[in-house]
Amino acid sequence: MNSLIGYDPAGAWEHFSDTVEDLLGYRNSAGLNWINIDAIDPGTVNLLASMYRIHPLTVEDILDTNQRPKTEEFDEYFFIVLKAIHRENEKFDYEQISIVLMEDTVITFQQKPGDIFGGIRKRILNNAGKLRRVSTDYLAYVLMDAVVDDYFTALDSVSDQIEAMEDRASEDTGETFMADLQTIKLTLLHLRRYIWPLRESLTKMLHSDSPLIHGDLSPFLHDLHENVIQAAETVDTHRELLTGLMEMNLSAISNRTNRIMKVLTIISTIFIPLTFIVGVYGMNFTNMPELSSAYGYPATWAVMILTATGMLIFFKRRRWI
Repeated sequence: MNSLIGYDPAGAWEHFSDTVEDLLGYRNSAGLNWINIDAIDPGTVNLLASMYRIHPLTVEDILDTNQRPKTEEFDEYFFIVLKAIHRENEKFDYEQISIVLMEDTVITFQQKPGDIFGGIRKRILNNAGKLRRVSTDYLAYVLMDAVVDDYFTALDSVSDQIEAMEDRASEDTGETFMADLQTIKLTLLHLRRYIWPLRESLTKMLHSDSPLIHGDLSPFLHDLHENVIQAAETVDTHRELLTGLMEMNLSAISNRTNRIMKVLTIISTIFIPLTFIVGVYGMNFTNMPELSSAYGYPATWAVMILTATGMLIFFKRRRWI
């Protein structure tokens, strides 16, 4: 459900409503306001855009949930797009978060229903920290920081999956290993697509001349920027590990195939002379002295056994087996 928190150093209140008109009636006219739109609705977005003079291009970016993380600076507001990452039932879910930062108001647009900023909401209402004593740019930073913190939670989960794959890399030569590896690789591809562009967005904020971004926010943005760089580098490290695991598994498959081919080759080599002997005495010519001999059959078996044994001894001494 949509919500509005009005706050200032003296106090704070929260109101929930399905309609924007009802929410706006509870604004703090003398302090700051945080409006959170839970699940994007075109009618709600357009209504807020008309009331707060939000540019049509920004409205288009809010409604298009396939945006890359970015920041845009306008005369009356600063626009931020980033991706939130959630883990649900062993899978990752991605959500676009759009933030409109104004002098006395912050509007957040969540792509999907759910209260991902519950901790920040409690901090404001309980007057924990300094959120109620600073400007709206600090609230925007805290919202972004909460999203980035979830990146590390997601990366820790991926790291655990990779560790499990390391135990299987040299033993599991079936198709399931490669399928699981490709699933993790696809997850890292999504993470990289959403994390790397955020570095550029934060760099743009750090060097912005907008009056909405105050100088005392710079250390916090620097810290957030470093966290995003760390997350991005972790993604690349995980991708390199996956490549190494893939090569290890392919090597294990190759070695297993070679061992099988080696055994089959030895068996085939042993049976070549035996097949020759059997073939010679299977021609049924009349003038073959061994055919009429009483010891011809056992002698043939003796020769074949000695031949096979001799070849095995020869292979063993050459360390081919």
